[in-house]
Amino acid sequence: MHPPTAETVSPARDEGEDGRPRVLVLRALGLGDLLAGVPALRALRRAYPGHELVLATPAELAPVAAATGAVDRVLPAAAPGRAVPRALDWTGPPPDVAVDLHGNGPPSHRLLTRLRPRRLLAFAHPGTPEVDGPPWYAEEHERERWCRLLRAYGIDADPTDLRLPRPDAPSPAPGAVVLHPGAGAPSRCWPVERYAAVAEALRARGRRVVVTGGADEADLVARLAKRAGLPDTDVFGGGLPYDRLSALVAGARAVVSGDTGIAHLAVAHATPSVTLFGPVPPRRWGPPPHPRHRALWHPGPDGDPHGRRTDPALLRITPDAVLRALDALAEPDTPDAPEEGP
Repeated sequence: MHPPTAETVSPARDEGEDGRPRVLVLRALGLGDLLAGVPALRALRRAYPGHELVLATPAELAPVAAATGAVDRVLPAAAPGRAVPRALDWTGPPPDVAVDLHGNGPPSHRLLTRLRPRRLLAFAHPGTPEVDGPPWYAEEHERERWCRLLRAYGIDADPTDLRLPRPDAPSPAPGAVVLHPGAGAPSRCWPVERYAAVAEALRARGRRVVVTGGADEADLVARLAKRAGLPDTDVFGGGLPYDRLSALVAGARAVVSGDTGIAHLAVAHATPSVTLFGPVPPRRWGPPPHPRHRALWHPGPDGDPHGRRTDPALLRITPDAVLRALDALAEPDTPDAPEEGP
């Protein structure tokens, strides 16, 4: 099977023209969530080579789904925050297999069971006793969690199968250090003035520094750029299209960010990265152990990953600690080795 292109990943048809049975996978979340689910998606692709694999996920993630080489079609699905969509625009015969990679509770279970799949793969939950799946462990790493789910159903899954192919497009800033100050919630956003201090120190060493941000983070990006004195050519706000963002990250010297999607994209492209963790520890969402990745974290009780204020654990990370971590990063082709602590 040839990997799909972004153009061929499109809404699910009423019925496959070639009559293939379909696997429906629910993961209607964000960029980092989809990238953390790549090993599970590839395992499903291998387990069901004759099926059409349909991924229910936000429409804007179709190019990412295509890059995995595992997804045939995207069924656009999203809900505010990290909620379960109210319905799926699925027509035609029921899925042969439905896979809940979205959560572990009744809302996502019932969303899929309403489609009457022949088989449902999902974690067990007291609210849906009819789902006979493995137990959910709250402290488990996200990549391992979904691979363990599939292994419980006899599907071999490798949580290290994360890499994406390098994009064809050239980087808009080759060799730059990419700073990404935004995240899904204020509690995971390191202060702008600290990013600016890192940017100023790197530029004083002769490094090019660029800043990126999502579609709703224009003000955040502008404040960082102004404080760091970055020229307009080094400011990529407003939410880069995936192909440009992917090319930028793949060609970067390093990526510095909080616990958000671009950190997972750096891992997918084997780009050195420094990820700033708080309020959630890296044991649940961090990069795989490798000298090219540094996860900075001050141990303590978990905070609210959707909170309105920067988490205290994140505030304990200093610009000097980030600069030291950047200095310690290995080159992208360094063999795998255990991760060092911050």
